[in-house]
Amino acid sequence: MNSPVVKSPRAIVVGGSLGGLFSANLLRQLGWEVDVYERSAHQLDSRGGGLVLQPEVVEVFQRLGTGIDRDQLGVRSENRLVISPDGQLASKYYAPQTQTSWALVYSTLRQWLGAERYHQGKSLSRIEQQPDGVTAFFDDGSSDSADLLIGADGGNSMVRQLLWPEAEVHYAGYFVWRGLIPETAMSPLAKKMLHGDFAFANNTGSHALGYLVPGLKNDLREGHRLYNWVWYRLADDALLADIMTDVDGRQRGYFIPEGKLAPKWLPHIHAEAEAMLPQAFVDVIKATPEPFAQAIRDLAVDSMVSDRVVLLGDAAAIPRPHTGYGSGKAAANALALADALESYPGDIDLALARWQPGQVSLGKSVMNYGIDLGDPLMFNRPARRYG
Repeated sequence: MNSPVVKSPRAIVVGGSLGGLFSANLLRQLGWEVDVYERSAHQLDSRGGGLVLQPEVVEVFQRLGTGIDRDQLGVRSENRLVISPDGQLASKYYAPQTQTSWALVYSTLRQWLGAERYHQGKSLSRIEQQPDGVTAFFDDGSSDSADLLIGADGGNSMVRQLLWPEAEVHYAGYFVWRGLIPETAMSPLAKKMLHGDFAFANNTGSHALGYLVPGLKNDLREGHRLYNWVWYRLADDALLADIMTDVDGRQRGYFIPEGKLAPKWLPHIHAEAEAMLPQAFVDVIKATPEPFAQAIRDLAVDSMVSDRVVLLGDAAAIPRPHTGYGSGKAAANALALADALESYPGDIDLALARWQPGQVSLGKSVMNYGIDLGDPLMFNRPARRYG
């Protein structure tokens, strides 16, 4: 007598950025069938700039058996230093850590998943739930059904809008200018003051930082890396809307990618940098031909599970970049989800019930920690001291 065929559980992942790739790869390792659906029809590997490499991201790579260790994932910095607006070194202490790039993590995880499982140009339009599954419908008329749908489609998540319409994203009152330049384009002063360390520069309503990250094609060799800088500035709703109107007159909302910033902002950035930042940072900013911009927003949902649909990463909670934990939190969500599904084989609903409380708590904790870091820096407000 033939043995009955045991069907592998199946997941749909909506969102093909880091959170989606973390979860997709981890579930495939458990024997799940997984397909990833990304709304953008274009390559994503130029987005995002630099990331602080968090332990959870390293753990994902270790669990997947990629053979890639921490030293192959980024660039090490030795010290943390603060530079005064007049260019004087205000403080310096030994604090080694590793910085990576969004592109390196993304490209490695996408290659590990396999091209046949990654579908682009797929915009989610609606979701239908069944007692033991879920169906996703896309704008192009296609659909897919599975045992589980993971909404990892970022801060503007369509999955969240469809099933968690009460969840609100709040603009924090400030944004970041960001940029990347080859380390060889750094001025002698910038190399002397910034190269190889994690540097900060503070002023009223202004907070800048920078560090080295992997270069083009994930190159880690000295002389081939990139310098990543981030500059936080205040902006009311009207100014933000103006900044987020791109070179083609399109209103982008909360993110302007490289190459899409309206030309009028470049002299504005340079003038403000010269007035507020130490010269080393001014030099790297002025050496950046195509800065990009991102609004700082807050979100933490009260629930992350709706029957067979879950939220993950920025779709569920947006940590401010001060925490350095955006990719780390997405990886933590994905690791915990894989652990729960492995612990309760054959009972997805129980696994999700066990997974949810800790992840909701993590999202709220990280959001509040980011507020506690960012508001004193930008608004000179006392920290709220969340536990």
